[in-house]
Amino acid sequence: MKITGYELFFVEPRWLFLRVDTDEGISGWGEPVVEGKAHTTAKAVEEMFDYLLGQDPARIEEHWQMLAKGGFYRGGPVLSSALAGIDQALWDIAGKTHGVPVHQLLGGHVRDRVRIYGWLYGETPEELAESAADQVAKSLTAVKMNPCAQLEPLATPAAIAAIVDRVTAVREAIGPDRDLALDFHGRFSGAMSRRVLPFLEPLLPMFVEEPVLPEFTRDLGEVVRATSIPIATGERLFSRWDFRDVLGDGIAVAQPDISHAGGISETRRIAALAETYDVLVAPHCPLGPIALAASLQLDFAVPNFLIQEQSLGIGYGDSSGLLGYLADSSPFEVKDGYIDRLTGPGLGIEIDETVIREAAEKGHRWRNPVWRNRDGSLASW
Repeated sequence: MKITGYELFFVEPRWLFLRVDTDEGISGWGEPVVEGKAHTTAKAVEEMFDYLLGQDPARIEEHWQMLAKGGFYRGGPVLSSALAGIDQALWDIAGKTHGVPVHQLLGGHVRDRVRIYGWLYGETPEELAESAADQVAKSLTAVKMNPCAQLEPLATPAAIAAIVDRVTAVREAIGPDRDLALDFHGRFSGAMSRRVLPFLEPLLPMFVEEPVLPEFTRDLGEVVRATSIPIATGERLFSRWDFRDVLGDGIAVAQPDISHAGGISETRRIAALAETYDVLVAPHCPLGPIALAASLQLDFAVPNFLIQEQSLGIGYGDSSGLLGYLADSSPFEVKDGYIDRLTGPGLGIEIDETVIREAAEKGHRWRNPVWRNRDGSLASW
């Protein structure tokens, strides 16, 4: 079998889909994207296919090594994300070739279903509590929220009290039998995280995500030692070498993104490395159905998996229509907060290419918001 071609599709709200074709009529799908830099990532994918065209798609590890290490300049979000989508598509082809789901090729499943969580929306405690109730009504047993929007480097006591009030409202809405995770999103300075976390400890969050920006991951150890709340990070780390520098700091949860951290191949290695530090894995995935399917395939095969993020109508604002990119959305059916093991070949989903082509005619040029502090200086989004 040989790789004969590829095609890229820019689809709303901010995604990039990749189809890889072979001379035996088997195609694989991947999701190579840096949100806000989709067109840049697409160009990197195009350059990588200078090497891939004519190659045997079954040599996934050889291609990963070549695309990751064959150039003088390596790594970073764009190159790692371009590689990630290609890697997903090659695994999809491999599974379809052998007629088995990808997790079977990874050694078989170690669990029968995967727990997922949904996002909360709103600014006031009342709005967040209502959003939490909606998620519980969808059978979710875990939710995640940003406890604040734009935050000053050292916020006032009133701002801290407002954060605690929001989290308290959600905890009261979901009760003690469900889990609540918090995403600080790099909006907090290290000092602010250490100040705020003790006030949140009585609410028993499942974890707090990105309590410092990725450029300050060297300070994670101080944050970990300042609180009993499990600390999570990793959506902006792109390789096992990036994770090597934080796993020893005492984090509880690693969050590689399968569309950013080198795909299924590298994310599996990150999970194995995390296991040696007694660290759980909760893959980051605020993306589309292809990235979610790839994440789920890994989740079924990884012993130290915790919970899966998702954004497909189950709980990411008004995104129910995003499942329309699939010919059949039943593989993502949620039962009691879980998705049952995918059994279809490859990534386990069937793409509706007609819908994707229609969406790609419109395309997108999504950019993330830019926030400012009160004095006009740049704030973290």
